[in-house]
Amino acid sequence: MENLQNTPKTLRIVMFPWLAMGHLIPFFHLSKVLAQKGHKISYISTPRNLSRIPKIPPKLTHNIKLVSLPFPNVESLPEHAESSMDIPHQKAQFLKIAFDLLESPLVTFLESTTPKPDWIIFDYASHWLPSVASKLGVSTGYFSLFTAATQAFLGPPSQLSNDKVKPRSTVEDFCRVPEWVPPDSNIVYRPHEIMKYSEGAVGNESGVSDTVRFLSSIDGCDLVLFRTSVEFEPQWFQVVCELYQKPVIPVGVLPPSLENHEFDDDYGNCDVEIGELTRWLDEQQANSVVFVALGSEAVLNDAELTELALGLERSGLPFFWVIRKSVSDSIQTLPDGFLSRVKGRGIVYAGWVPQVRILSHFAIGGFLTHCGWNSVIEGLTFGRVLICFPVMNDQGLNSRLLSGKKLGVEIPRIEIDGSFTSEAVAESIIVAMVSEEGEVLRANARDIKRVFGDKTKNDRYIDACIHHLVEMRKP
Repeated sequence: MENLQNTPKTLRIVMFPWLAMGHLIPFFHLSKVLAQKGHKISYISTPRNLSRIPKIPPKLTHNIKLVSLPFPNVESLPEHAESSMDIPHQKAQFLKIAFDLLESPLVTFLESTTPKPDWIIFDYASHWLPSVASKLGVSTGYFSLFTAATQAFLGPPSQLSNDKVKPRSTVEDFCRVPEWVPPDSNIVYRPHEIMKYSEGAVGNESGVSDTVRFLSSIDGCDLVLFRTSVEFEPQWFQVVCELYQKPVIPVGVLPPSLENHEFDDDYGNCDVEIGELTRWLDEQQANSVVFVALGSEAVLNDAELTELALGLERSGLPFFWVIRKSVSDSIQTLPDGFLSRVKGRGIVYAGWVPQVRILSHFAIGGFLTHCGWNSVIEGLTFGRVLICFPVMNDQGLNSRLLSGKKLGVEIPRIEIDGSFTSEAVAESIIVAMVSEEGEVLRANARDIKRVFGDKTKNDRYIDACIHHLVEMRKP
């Protein structure tokens, strides 16, 4: 990849992410990277969400402007709910209604901005934004926070206007390999994952399905940006290029950095000092501890929580388990005697922790994760083998991709209802962490660190991306 870091022209870029922490944070990371290269960023969201993102580094305050749009009043949403982490999954459609109502104040901001932006980089949910930007003469880039494999599974934008392509409407449709991807692909959903997803789409109160949002965003934009690297998924990157028939630009994985502790407050403030959290880890052997964290939205029922806890206990291995949502209820519903039985060997922490700093600790060997793409990137940046426990959305597809690449093992579930056993949890942990069978997984995770954690390689992706943005902007 040629060195394009001296590409001239300061760009003025508007960032407009979907209202979920797993989207707000990577959009902010990309904003910082572009601002470091001298470009001017207007990062737009609602008041509570802007208060949750990390502070702008002092050296970038002149290049990043936070723009607050009032959160629309939607009767069915709880008070102060402004992101997907504030609501049950079943309320997702009402959050999309609120998001769509941001169109008018966003247009007002864009019309009043002088000089006009060169680009609007937007998320999948704002399917209406390309037409708005086109009227204003502003270029648009859809920023995919999903793997190329996941986006390929969704299919070509031409589905929207091709009557010969039958829309997928049944559970079975999503559990088979689509005709537009290689037939030997293992990237498909399980029935229980589609049923879980449908909980947040029942009624389609927003009037626009997620499939239409995705495909309309891709169809209407000028280029597609991917948070991925060609080295990681070359086959899938080629597939999306063929499906989209427009420029598709990888920006790299935007790996986390520990410089200046910049990631310590990515998802909220930690309740205790980092030293207190790592003191127990300091006493453990290298690569011996399983770090367990399931993201900001996943909520387990009592039966799932019990089986996961008993599985960690059965594994016999040290673990550090972070429970982030419904904290008090989750602690109270752990199996009787569990905390006393694992005392000294396992830590259960209720609250927020600086996940990147924990994953970087020498004692962490494996990462039991929900397979959200952000968390996967953080784990593989530090070479941690993955124990995959997908819960919702694209996570099941990510898990298939990762297990297919032998970077981790997926905890087996009953395909129809998603139930699992503590034995399955324990066996998966043991395979990933210590068994001879899992050595290839551990070796692959160590090797992929050279792709995910290579700052120079990722900087080159950003430079190439900026070059395309300069060359393709509207006059």
